[in-house]
Amino acid sequence: MPSSKPRGQYAKGAERREQIIQTATDVFATEGFEGTALKRVAELVGVREATLFHYFRGKQELLTAVLAERDRRSLAAMGAEEAGLALMVRSAERNRREPGLTTLYAVASATANDPGHDSHAYFKERYAEVVDVLAADIERRQSAGEARSDLPAGDLAKLVVAVSDGLQLQWLYDKDVDVADGLREFIDVLLKPPAA
Repeated sequence: MPSSKPRGQYAKGAERREQIIQTATDVFATEGFEGTALKRVAELVGVREATLFHYFRGKQELLTAVLAERDRRSLAAMGAEEAGLALMVRSAERNRREPGLTTLYAVASATANDPGHDSHAYFKERYAEVVDVLAADIERRQSAGEARSDLPAGDLAKLVVAVSDGLQLQWLYDKDVDVADGLREFIDVLLKPPAA
């Protein structure tokens, strides 16, 4: 009869891993992810910094787990009634209140283009999903006559994502850049149906 001890050890390991992700997400949101952030996470969890990597292959895997947690929290905070373009704008508003995670996202997305990078699959899947969700919203608006229909919804969705990421990069250098307002204005101009 197999011992239940490994299952208990596995459960404790999974709990500790989740604790690290939650703590790192909170720390990175306010303090950023550079410098002493990992040491701070380890202190709050009650382990040494090196022990963090017993639960993750390396720093990048931990950062990717934090980004996935950021997405989960963002969707939970928004609620099911918001999707598509409205969710993009609300997410941009939320990102301003979490500068460390927003910076982490921008930096990680720019460096994860190599298929061997630990975050590559996360970003590839995330971009595809965001474009699909936006395209469905835009297509619905096109069918209702609320959005221009001279361009495919998928192309318009990719432009919205490109502007969002571009504004976010500008915000890294100039905190006066309001990503949500810029995105809102772009969506209004981009989707406006031609005058009859």
